[in-house]
Amino acid sequence: MSLLERDDEVDDLKRRLAKLERINAALIDHVERATDRQANAYSLFQTAITLDGRVRSRTEELTKLMRRVERSNQALVEAKEEAERANKSKTKFLAAASHDLLQPLNAARLSISTLADMSLGHEALAIAGQVERGLKTIEELIKALIDISKLDAGVLRPNVHAVDLTEIIDEVMESFEPMAARKGLRLDARVEPLAVETDPIMLRRILQNLVSNAVRYAKRGRVRLRARAKAGLCVIDVVDTGPGIGKADQARIFDEFYRGDASSDAEPGLGLGLSIVKRMTLALGHGLAVTSRQGLGTRFRLRLAMAQGAIRPRDAPSSFPTTSGTLAGSLIVVVENDAAAREALCRLLISWEAEVVGARGVADLKHALETDAGSPQIALLDYHLDNGECGLDALDWLRARYGGGLPAIVSTADHTAEVAERVQASGSELIHKPMKPAQLRALISHLVGAAARGD
Repeated sequence: MSLLERDDEVDDLKRRLAKLERINAALIDHVERATDRQANAYSLFQTAITLDGRVRSRTEELTKLMRRVERSNQALVEAKEEAERANKSKTKFLAAASHDLLQPLNAARLSISTLADMSLGHEALAIAGQVERGLKTIEELIKALIDISKLDAGVLRPNVHAVDLTEIIDEVMESFEPMAARKGLRLDARVEPLAVETDPIMLRRILQNLVSNAVRYAKRGRVRLRARAKAGLCVIDVVDTGPGIGKADQARIFDEFYRGDASSDAEPGLGLGLSIVKRMTLALGHGLAVTSRQGLGTRFRLRLAMAQGAIRPRDAPSSFPTTSGTLAGSLIVVVENDAAAREALCRLLISWEAEVVGARGVADLKHALETDAGSPQIALLDYHLDNGECGLDALDWLRARYGGGLPAIVSTADHTAEVAERVQASGSELIHKPMKPAQLRALISHLVGAAARGD
């Protein structure tokens, strides 16, 4: 082999060696990258496993937390339902108990009225007056507690419709004029002719409580009631020049039994008026705000929607006179299951020179009228009698015997619309317990007189 051939062979081997080195380097690089990728993949795999464990752990914690929240929510729902059941039960109890609470109160007030009509000394009359005022306070407290209970339970639902605001405000202002005059306060109203959407009974009660509160706490100056249209709403302001309410107390004045310490009255309020105002405005959806400065006075502001429909005509008020006519010789039938109330009412009627036949129920009434004692001029009937009987059952029997024109007055402590509708359908007058003797006497005189004239 020549030297030239050998050199060519060496060069070829060098080229092949270089090529193998490049191939080897490429393989090594590939292996290294593959190894790195495997390491990264393994690392990622390990990381994924770790994250998966953490996710599982957090998921379990969240699941447990959600279950606790669900159990807590369920417990809250059950507690809310239990509270609502208890509230409704309380309302039913108070509604049922109101008759039993007001029945002895009715008897006591009738007896005190009879006592006051007797020839007594000045001291005895003063004591009778104190007892009468105490009984009136108890009556107001019972009625206020029942109202609050019904509002809280949602059973006292507003009957909202278009109402003439002027009529309501005039009635409220007229009822407080004597009280304001006794304290030397000016009581005035500035009312634009407006119609609003509200429940007239609730709105009257709201305004009565606000004006009563203003008159009670104001020692001098005036109490003003103003109603006007503003920004598409009706705004009613009750403003007084009383002692005002401190900032700290303004959030507390709507609490039950909260009473300010600046009252000038010898007989402070019950501390329930503003609580009822708050609840009724919420039930009606009316706005309520209070602003006050100590030493300068207080303003309560109501915001009501303007009326959209026609104003509903009001029921015609009873036309019987406020003066009491003579009842001498009038035969009056009294049906009352409570012995104390029956005795007190009969005694009161006898003190008015009426002749009285008293009975506990229908059977007792039939027995009492077995002898021909003449035709009664009027019947006074308790609505709820014993053994499921109703005073209207007694009225049916009386009218069947003495004629369908026999006038009747039905008394009850039940303020439900159902009772009022049944009494009205019978053509009788309804009066709620505790009965006011002066109102009762005026109504009896009117009905007896109207029957005698054939009206």
